[in-house]
Amino acid sequence: MKKWLLALCCWFPLAAMASEALTLDWIDLVPEKERAQFNANQMPILDHSGGAGQQSMIGSVRTELDGSKVKIPGFVIPLEGDDKQVTEFLLVPYFGACIHVPPPPPNQIVYVKFPQGAPIQQLWDVVYVVGTLKTQPVSHELAEVGYLLEGNAIEDYDDM
Repeated sequence: MKKWLLALCCWFPLAAMASEALTLDWIDLVPEKERAQFNANQMPILDHSGGAGQQSMIGSVRTELDGSKVKIPGFVIPLEGDDKQVTEFLLVPYFGACIHVPPPPPNQIVYVKFPQGAPIQQLWDVVYVVGTLKTQPVSHELAEVGYLLEGNAIEDYDDM
């Protein structure tokens, strides 16, 4: 009986840890050897020498993150849904990305599919999106995307 209780006590903390999402920062989506291409604010180094801004295609994705349950903060660019909820959106690291300025590189954009729908009022500020990350490229008219996230939760952003 003692062995069974000991095994049970040891298993529950592991099960809880396995279900927790890995909290990522945007730089975590960039392979370590390519991080020199980003500045101290984790933003891609851009060339502002004139002309219309094009999406930088620098960098690749971190394939070892494929299938991971993650939690990542970002700004939402709605793609599908209605005036009450959004079911598909781009998650980007800074306000205005893909809309007012050139899109970030593909490894700095996450295409989120959120089948249950995220309430639109939650999406005006930065939020955390929780779900399963896939290293699957998505081509969209706004940008080329390096990651796909099957979202299952939206959480208020807390930078503490």
